[in-house]
Amino acid sequence: MTTSQEHATSERRYRVTGMDCAACATKIETAVRRLPGISAVEASASTGALKVTGSPQAGGLASVEKAVADLGYGITAEGGAPESDHGGHTDEDGLSWSSPKTRLVVACAAALAAAYLASRIWPGIALPAMILALAVGLVPIAQRAWAAARAGSPFTIEMLMTIAAVGALLIGAAEEAAVVVVLFLLGELLEGFAAGRARDGIRALTALVPKTAWLERDGATIEVPADTLAIGSVILVRPGDRLPADGEIIEGESGIDEAPVTGESVAKRKRAGDRVFAGTINLDGALRIKVTATAADNTIARVVRLVEEAQEAKAPTQRFIDRFSLYYTPAVLAAGALVAVVPPLLFGGSWSEWIYKGLAVLLIGCPCALVISTPAAIAAGLSSGARRGLLIKGGSVLETLGRVTTVALDKTGTLTEGRPKVTDVVGIGRSERDVITLAAALETGSSHPLAKAILARAAADNVVIPTTSGVMVVNGKGMVGQIDGAELFLGSPSAAEARGAILGDAKAMITAHNEQGKTVSVLLIGEVVAGVIAMRDEPRADAKAGLEALKARGISVIMLTGDNRLTAEAVGGDLGIAVRAEMLPEDKLRVVEEMRTSGQVVAKVGDGINDAPALAAADVGIAMGGGTDVALETADAAILHGRVMDVAALIDLSQRTMSNIWQNITVSLGLKAVFLVTTILGITGLWPAILADTGATVLVTMNALRLLANPDLLRK
Repeated sequence: MTTSQEHATSERRYRVTGMDCAACATKIETAVRRLPGISAVEASASTGALKVTGSPQAGGLASVEKAVADLGYGITAEGGAPESDHGGHTDEDGLSWSSPKTRLVVACAAALAAAYLASRIWPGIALPAMILALAVGLVPIAQRAWAAARAGSPFTIEMLMTIAAVGALLIGAAEEAAVVVVLFLLGELLEGFAAGRARDGIRALTALVPKTAWLERDGATIEVPADTLAIGSVILVRPGDRLPADGEIIEGESGIDEAPVTGESVAKRKRAGDRVFAGTINLDGALRIKVTATAADNTIARVVRLVEEAQEAKAPTQRFIDRFSLYYTPAVLAAGALVAVVPPLLFGGSWSEWIYKGLAVLLIGCPCALVISTPAAIAAGLSSGARRGLLIKGGSVLETLGRVTTVALDKTGTLTEGRPKVTDVVGIGRSERDVITLAAALETGSSHPLAKAILARAAADNVVIPTTSGVMVVNGKGMVGQIDGAELFLGSPSAAEARGAILGDAKAMITAHNEQGKTVSVLLIGEVVAGVIAMRDEPRADAKAGLEALKARGISVIMLTGDNRLTAEAVGGDLGIAVRAEMLPEDKLRVVEEMRTSGQVVAKVGDGINDAPALAAADVGIAMGGGTDVALETADAAILHGRVMDVAALIDLSQRTMSNIWQNITVSLGLKAVFLVTTILGITGLWPAILADTGATVLVTMNALRLLANPDLLRK
């Protein structure tokens, strides 16, 4: 009888070095999946990560590190020490001398140069010298090919290289075989460097967060490691310092340079109550900040973690190419054999000539460039988006975004700021400044959204708020208080009339404001109307431009909101967007499903819990930054910094990434086709053939990295 413990599974994560392309990831997955008790394996060349799920009792998990190391890759368990390297890979990839890949290339090239010089001085030792030079590079390649074959992956680039090099040696082309091996190893080195660049593009974000912070404790300020800060801690950030944590300003005012995180070139002025992000720069004022997220959960850490998880998920195009390559590589072997055998047998061709051409076909057909064409571009696209605060949860989402035909947006917190703002102040017998001063005096200390709007306007106008007495909340109606013996009231028009105020000519003004979707408060001194204040949740600064950018791309836009029809239509009229108002969550869900049924590809943009069902039902759900955790978790993508223009930027990024993928596929297959023809015609030989593969691999990777090179392209 089995027990629950015997069925228990656990998940382990590793960092793998030297895993530079999708073919490498496939080899590792195949080898690990064959171990006993392993139920799931996911290897990602984009992130260098390996995730393994299995039963500890079966012993497979204990063998993972050895299985990967036997294939020639460096492997480190998360939190563990690196496993010894069996094939020239360690946790040090790149072009530095400390990299075993670099040392192997240099050793192989030096051996080839020495063999060439020796053959010129002592012609009799030319063949043995070239065989020795060839062995320097070919032996490690053959070892990896044999290990992969034993682990269930016989059709690898290393196997094709080994067959081609040995075959060339047997027909007397030892010098060319040695050159091919050097070029192959050089291509691998450059491929690893380029792949590392793509990985480091997102991980470099973590370097933005300082290692230490100034913590207030027991009346003193002490320097502590930033990763020890707890939620609720109060830290001091001096002018010129980077912020070590996400938080809320509790004292001070300063310009904050958010360019390292958001890409915005203009610093934002922030004061008490405003949110700030780890990695941004405090420019000119000392700030006391209450920490709102631990180091493991701050904005940058979340972006890095979620982007890495997204990169590990294969896009549809990548899955297709992976399946295609399973049949493609054996087909290349068969094609090479036919080229080598058919002309001599049936048409009297020279065996050495056609075997040589057949070996060249093997090298031309290596699938590395093809299989890396998609994941390299997807990884670069995801990383490029993350640098701009555009978080995309997987390659599939990135592909779908480019096909969107309709964008449905929530109003509050999406098209608007999500908080009311004073739009109009009208004094009746008094100045506007007097009206806002007296209103702010009544609202001081209140946390009501309308009160915050009035206090924000007072702060912007630099008014001096007088002292009030007897301030009370009149439940559901407004605020009362006294200043210099005069009784003040601030509340709704109906509450003002109930107190005996005669609104008279102000009624038409109030009605006009209400028709514009604004909330109106009336200020009374005694029973006399002293002024009117209108407030509304105003559209974001870039909302109209963001919608125009979508329309310019031929994309339909519509507002789906639970707000009242009057307010929604007023905002919709200002922004030039069709409106569906007074909608419950199920209504939003129904509309999204109807649009999809009619053949539209729908992106739903929202920030609240009531948007979650529609976000999940849409082809792509996009959460606005600052929204609820439910919206962020449900959505497929997130705009971390709340810009409507970023919806168009997401679609642009998707379209550029897909264009990059097709460029890569065209380059990889096009070069192979050209060299295949020239090889059959006898124009090119073995070393141009290897350039067709390794050269194409480097080209497509560097092309993908163009998506990282200029993130400002996301901002139209």
